[in-house]
Amino acid sequence: MEIKVPDLGVDSAEVSEIMVKVGDVINVDDNIVLLESDKASVEVPATSAGTITAISLQIGDKVKEGDVILTIDSVDNSQSNTTPVEQSAQQTDQQADQSKEAKKIKETSATSSQAPSMAAPNQSQPTSAEATYTLPDLGVDTAEISEWLVKEGDTVTAEQPLVLVESDKASVEVPAPVSGKIVKFLVNAGDTVTNGQDFIVMASQSATQQSSLASDPSEQAASQATLAANQNQPPAQTVSAPQSSTPAGKQTFGLPDLGVESAQISEWMVKVGDEVTAEQPLVLVESDKASVEVPSPVAGKVVELLVNAGDTVTNGQDFVVIEAAGSVQSASSSTSQPQATTHTTQQAVVKTQNTASTSTNSATTTASQSTTTASQSNSQSKLSEAQINAKNAAVYAGPAVRKLTRQLGVDVSEVTGTGANGRIVKEDVFAYVKNTIKAVSTPAAANKASAPSAARSGLPNLPDMSKTEIWGEIERQDLTRLQKVSIPQLNYNTYLPQVTQFDLADITDVEKLRGDLKDEMKKEGVSLTILAFIMKVTAYALMQHPKFNSHLSDDNTQIIIRKSVNLGFAVATEEGLTVPVIQRVEQKGIKQLAIEIGELAKKARDKKLSAKELTGASFTISSQGNLGGTYFTPLVNWPQVAILGISESSIQPRWNETKGEFEPRLMLPLSLSYDHRVINGADAAVFTRYIAKLLADPRRVLL
Repeated sequence: MEIKVPDLGVDSAEVSEIMVKVGDVINVDDNIVLLESDKASVEVPATSAGTITAISLQIGDKVKEGDVILTIDSVDNSQSNTTPVEQSAQQTDQQADQSKEAKKIKETSATSSQAPSMAAPNQSQPTSAEATYTLPDLGVDTAEISEWLVKEGDTVTAEQPLVLVESDKASVEVPAPVSGKIVKFLVNAGDTVTNGQDFIVMASQSATQQSSLASDPSEQAASQATLAANQNQPPAQTVSAPQSSTPAGKQTFGLPDLGVESAQISEWMVKVGDEVTAEQPLVLVESDKASVEVPSPVAGKVVELLVNAGDTVTNGQDFVVIEAAGSVQSASSSTSQPQATTHTTQQAVVKTQNTASTSTNSATTTASQSTTTASQSNSQSKLSEAQINAKNAAVYAGPAVRKLTRQLGVDVSEVTGTGANGRIVKEDVFAYVKNTIKAVSTPAAANKASAPSAARSGLPNLPDMSKTEIWGEIERQDLTRLQKVSIPQLNYNTYLPQVTQFDLADITDVEKLRGDLKDEMKKEGVSLTILAFIMKVTAYALMQHPKFNSHLSDDNTQIIIRKSVNLGFAVATEEGLTVPVIQRVEQKGIKQLAIEIGELAKKARDKKLSAKELTGASFTISSQGNLGGTYFTPLVNWPQVAILGISESSIQPRWNETKGEFEPRLMLPLSLSYDHRVINGADAAVFTRYIAKLLADPRRVLL
């Protein structure tokens, strides 16, 4: 039987590691090969059990979906080749098991309080209460236990990483062989271990469930009937789906990380009874910073809405119950397809990671999904993430952590590891996300907590205006939520020694170029504005003058220079100004910038910007467009150290020395505000004039 490369979500991948060898006996879902692409690292599991007879790949080979990985003698064939002694032992075990099951059927309800008989600690017997498991082939003779990723008493799912094992060649996360409860660690951090050494004792999940069923008098008869019906069936057919805290097929889902501590349910976009597809928007959630459409995690039928419009919700809170599509088929085939349990357990891990939840119910509830739904979700998670840079290959992080970073849209190379030897663990990823998306909200929250009058930045209370003979009639109007949340952040500007540098840029030629390209791009649905050109030359200038693309350290002893340019740009909305962010501007062309400016501006006006689209800016541009005025003083948006203001352009006379006369030129006013602690006046003047020169002749960017 051949085991082939599954759908990887990419066109091709490279064989990074072969985790088995000819002659090994493998079980279903044992990892056999590690494949790496420019997007992800994928451990490919075995789809059948048996003995490996041939391996068709070598490390470094390029493979695609359908390529043969290895050939095995299936478990049925291998069983037929066992020795007479092994066959005799197997027959004796089977007779003993049948005798025990027959004895159980004859027991009365009075015996239901007795503990179930113990089976031999073997992975192929899911009814064993406790089993001892050994380390897989680590690829080296010895290795060291670096870190336990779980603790005794935890309930884990199959393939969930248990322990990190390190050698002088590599670090390997050893996954759980089954779903269940951890009873005991047989090795400790720092121990030296070898291949095949006993390392953990676990109580399998199915054993725990069968034990609880056997001890419940009201369910004793059903349990006995099941044993009788399965007495003559192969062991694989006795595997049952894990019990769920909700009815079969129905799953409760929690909200993802919204980027803020709490938010409000603005609008449900579906109703009970609706059929939804995976990633279809379900509900609109609004915070002080943005509106986020929460997508459906699976395809299926909406059974119950757990929150109402107007409710305040938090990250991870249960918000909807969905009956997954195909759950009926999954339930009916759970006794004939043991692989479904493993695949759906993997889906439960994905759901748990997305919600940062440690609840056992999350895993067991999701276990009722079908194999098809799980594979579709895994494929979507690969395709939905941006391409990971080649530098990520050198980052010290395991496959599970890398998978989590792809799901959260995190550049793993920017995460600082706190594990052994600087290894990145899941907690580091969650901490990075929290710190990133709260870069603006955290100062505001701290400001509120420090003093009730923080929003007034230390100003005294207003005088009593109740006397109409002095103050006249007054009217109170509430600020918008966007205005309210902006006040504490704006107050931080009072702590910055800010200076503003003014200059003029001749944009006559670049405006002519824009006019030549505008109609052509309009046919493609792209609105080409002068802002796209300003962004491009500003990003180029920032790469040449990195001090303006930095932050001042907390102890005021260092500047933290950003290696990429993430530009925020102010967008006027009905509720006030909002500042979406375009990532890595220095790597994008004018057309791409024009597209993203249009898309983000529309999202801002529709209040549909995500938390990720509002954070991470290293520099900001505030353009007043054609609103009038000459110069203004934009406020530096801490923790940035500079901001560029753009006013309305106008025709002005400029002296042409060659012609010896004045000529009309289109001039654009520039206003650069900067933090004087980081940037001195001379540098600011040079930087502003440099931007003006680039705008006058953008060909300089190509040099």
